[in-house]
Amino acid sequence: MNYKPFQVANDIKITLFKSMLKPRMIEEKMLILLRQGKVSKWFSGIGQEAISVGVTSALNGDEYILPMHRNLGVFTTREIPLYRLFTQWQGKASGFTQGRDRSFHFGTQEFKIIGMISHLGPQLGVADGIALAHKLRNEKRVTAVFTGEGATSEGDFHEALNVAAVWELPVLFCIENNGYGLSTPTNEQFRCENLADKGIGYGMESHIIDGNNILEVYTKVSELVEDMRNNPRPVLLEFKTFRMRGHEEASGTKYVPQELLDTWAEKDPLENFTSFLKKEKILTDDIIDGIRTEIQAEIDEHLQRAYSEESIIPNESKELSEVYQNFDYKDNTPSIHTKKIRLIDAISDGLRASMKKFDNLVIMGQDVAEYGGVFKITDGFVEDFGKERVRNTPICESAIVSAAMGLSINGAKAVMEMQFADFASTGFNPIVNYLAKSFYRWGEKADVVIRMPCGGGVAAGPFHSQTNEAWFTKTPGLKVVYPAFPYDAKGLLATAIEDPNPVLFFEHKGLYRSMYQEVPVNYYTLPFGKASLLREGTAITIVTYGAGVHWALETLDNNIEIQADLLDLRTLQPLDINAIYDSVKKTGKLIILQEDSLFGGIASDISALVMENCFEYLDGPIRRVGSLETPIPFDSKLEQQYLAKSRFESVLLELTAY
Repeated sequence: MNYKPFQVANDIKITLFKSMLKPRMIEEKMLILLRQGKVSKWFSGIGQEAISVGVTSALNGDEYILPMHRNLGVFTTREIPLYRLFTQWQGKASGFTQGRDRSFHFGTQEFKIIGMISHLGPQLGVADGIALAHKLRNEKRVTAVFTGEGATSEGDFHEALNVAAVWELPVLFCIENNGYGLSTPTNEQFRCENLADKGIGYGMESHIIDGNNILEVYTKVSELVEDMRNNPRPVLLEFKTFRMRGHEEASGTKYVPQELLDTWAEKDPLENFTSFLKKEKILTDDIIDGIRTEIQAEIDEHLQRAYSEESIIPNESKELSEVYQNFDYKDNTPSIHTKKIRLIDAISDGLRASMKKFDNLVIMGQDVAEYGGVFKITDGFVEDFGKERVRNTPICESAIVSAAMGLSINGAKAVMEMQFADFASTGFNPIVNYLAKSFYRWGEKADVVIRMPCGGGVAAGPFHSQTNEAWFTKTPGLKVVYPAFPYDAKGLLATAIEDPNPVLFFEHKGLYRSMYQEVPVNYYTLPFGKASLLREGTAITIVTYGAGVHWALETLDNNIEIQADLLDLRTLQPLDINAIYDSVKKTGKLIILQEDSLFGGIASDISALVMENCFEYLDGPIRRVGSLETPIPFDSKLEQQYLAKSRFESVLLELTAY
C-alpha cells in the first residue's frame, strides 16, 4: 500500500502504530483463548483496526463514541484497563455488565463509550440524541457512531440519518463496509455503487475513506470533526475495508473466495503501516520489538488479574433489585387551590409544570410544536419553551425513541409523544431492548417518558384504538402508568418525568375531554405502585384501570345493591398487588376488568397471583372480563360489541350471586 504524504507528526504516527498494534495483539490472544474454551465467543476486527483507532484518535476524550463488535480499537485507544475488558468477556463481576451481557454489549460513561445491542440499528438514533443534548447546551462536541454495511439496510439507519440531517446534529456516521453481512456479500445487500451515495438522499455531506490506511482515516476524520464542532452537521463516512475472519469465529470464511482474501491480506493496515514507518526511519525492528514486549506484558498482567477473580456467585435479590435504577420518590404535596379541568388539560398542565421545573427536559413528537400535537396537549408550548425543547419530529418512531435514550445518556430528560399508542409498534425494538434493559445490563438509566394516547370508544378503528399496555408490562425494566382521572394524570406524569427509569404513560383518548375533576393548580407528584380505593364494600372486589374504572363506576351506580371494593390500579408496573390481596381477603370474590383483549393481558397475571397467594380466601371463581379476541373494529356498533364494557355487568352480577 502506498501512503500519501499526510501531514502528521512523527510522535502521532508512533502513537497510532501502538494504538493499532495493541488491539491486534489482544485479538491474537483472544483467538487462542477461544480455542481453549476460556472465551465463549469472539467477533474479530483483524484488518480493520485503522478505522477504530483513527476515528477514536481524532476525537476528544469527552466526545461520545458508539462502537460495534469489531471496534476493539475504540476501547483500547480510550485506554480502558484491559482487565476490565477481559473480565467482561469472561462474564465476571469486574466486567462492565457483571456477567449479564457479553462481548461489547456495554457502555461506560467514564470513557464516553456507548456499546451496541445485537439489533444494531438503534444505536444510530441514540447518537442523534447524544448529539442533540450537546447542541442544546451549545457544547462544541461531535458524536461518532459505527455501523456495518449490513445494518445500512435497516430502517433505523434511514431514520437516524434523516433526523440528524433535519436537526443538523454533529454526528459522524461511520460505515465499515467490510464486504459481508455474516455470509451475504454486498452485491446481495444493496444496489448503489457506494454507501456514501446514500448521503445524497438526506442532504448530507459524505465521504469515502480508505479504511485500511491509518493516516488517511486519522487526517480526514480530524479535519472533519474540527469543522463539525464549529459548524454542526452530520457527516456520513464510508470506510472501505474487509473482514478477514468470520462474522464470529464459529462462522468461518469458507463462503469468501480465496483470491479476495489474498487481495485484502496485502492491504493489512498494521503490516503496511509498520513497513511505512520503518521505511521512513521512524521506527526500527528493535523499537517495534520493545513496543511488542511492553504490550504483551500488559496483556499478560491484566489477563492474570482477570483469571484470579472469582466467578460470579448468583444472588437473586441483587439481580431483582438492579432491573430499575433506584428512584428516591419525594412527595410534592398538592395545593388546596384547584380548578376544574379535563383529563387532557391535566396532562398538559403536568407537562408544562415539568418543563418549568426541569430546564433539561425535551419534548419530541410528530406535530407537537406549533400545531400543539394532534390532541393539542402541547398547544402554546413553543411560545413558552422554544422549538429547541419542543421538537417536531419526522415520522420515525424508532429513531426518536432511540434519540430520547441518547438525550438521557447525555444528561437530559426526554418526553416523547407517541402520536397514537398503536404506533409504538414501529418503535418497539428500542423500547423493549434498549430502554428497558440498559440499567440492568450496564447501569445506565433511561430517563425517558413515552406518552401513549390509547383506547377505544371513539370509532377510530384498528390502528388508532388499541390499548396495548400488555406489550410492555411483560418487559422487565419498563414502568407502565395508566391513570383514569385528571388528578391522577397530572401527579403521576410529574412522577414519571422525575423517575430516571423508562415510563410508558397511557392516556385514554376517550377520557381526554369527557372526564372533569378538581385538580390542584401547583406542581405535585403521586407515588407509583399505589392503587386507589374508589368504593368500599364487602361483597366483591373489582380491579380495573383506565376507561374500565368509569365502566365499573357506571355499573355500580346502576346496581346500588352491590357492595364492592373498587380498585383503580393507576400503575400497572409497579403493580399494587398487596392492595388487591387485602381486598380479596376481605370480600372473597374478585373480578378483573380490562379494555384490552383478554388473552395475555394483565388480568390474567393478577388472577394467577391471587390464586397462588389468596386461594383459601376465595368464595368463588376469579372472573376476568376483557374485549373480544379480534382487532378493534371501526363501526360504532361493532366497537360496542368488541369492548369489555358490554359484558362486564352480566359477569359482575353472576359472580356476585355465586
